[in-house]
Amino acid sequence: MNIRPFTSEDYEAHARVQNEVYSEYPTTVEEIRYDDETRDKKCRFQRYVIEHEGSIIGSGSFGHMSFLFHPHKYSVDVTIMPEYQGHGFGKAMYQFLLDQLAPLEPVSLRVFAREDMARSMRFIHDRGFIEDERAWESRLDPTTVDFSPYEGLQERLAMEGIVIKTYAQLKEDPDCHRKIWEMDNEISLDMPMPEPITLPDEEHFVNRVFNNPNLLPDAFFIAMHGDEYIGCSTLWSSQGNDDLYTGLTGVRQPYRKRGIALAMKLRAVAYAQERGVRVVKTWNDQTNRNMLGINERLGFVKQPAWVGFKKPLRDET
Repeated sequence: MNIRPFTSEDYEAHARVQNEVYSEYPTTVEEIRYDDETRDKKCRFQRYVIEHEGSIIGSGSFGHMSFLFHPHKYSVDVTIMPEYQGHGFGKAMYQFLLDQLAPLEPVSLRVFAREDMARSMRFIHDRGFIEDERAWESRLDPTTVDFSPYEGLQERLAMEGIVIKTYAQLKEDPDCHRKIWEMDNEISLDMPMPEPITLPDEEHFVNRVFNNPNLLPDAFFIAMHGDEYIGCSTLWSSQGNDDLYTGLTGVRQPYRKRGIALAMKLRAVAYAQERGVRVVKTWNDQTNRNMLGINERLGFVKQPAWVGFKKPLRDET
């Protein structure tokens, strides 16, 4: 085997590896390249590929997590094509990553895996990682949703001065991006996280969100009270298939428990239903009972959970 740094010539092979391992979440070269090019500038990131008999059969990477940033905390990833798993390639890549990280003096490592991927879960446990977060994936067939139980909700909110608009309707407002960024940051502070969250600066947020090729301006829903942006719920496209992915759904604290999040989710479901979409995917921390409850009411069906693990390497203080 040969492990070497990833180059721009490796995108197609890397996408092929990802799609073999994560076939339910197909990606494209364009999407991977976009993620690489818009990564937060403060975050170190390095990807490697592993070759066997002249072909790329896996990849590995380490990097800072922009949303949980710490200069000495890294996430690591090892992805090996299914037919080559269990033959030492993953072990070799993991050790290689540890060797590359050693001069950077990491205090902890973080990895993620889906709970039904038994080999991955065993690999992680065997290397001393400890579970510290778990998020349910849920999926909805929008064509099955009955809107009749929610009749009158939008009208009731309108009586309170609350309306739901889309980014497509608001993007000409010169303050639109700043307002969405501020609202997103405020809502994100209440999201369940295993460690203190790091909020993005405005420049990075705007570039990452509004220049994203998977942005759907008509499916980016914003709840408003007068000129104030008070909540959002978003759907994102995927270049790999026809599924839609749910982004952040949340409401600013003073406006919670009034049905606003439900109303925005209903608008998102209607958007998907009108376009014949058959799968909408979402992820929610297992402790986020409010959002899980809304999804369950709408008919989202739980899938295997995604699990986050942490491995302390030295005293963080």
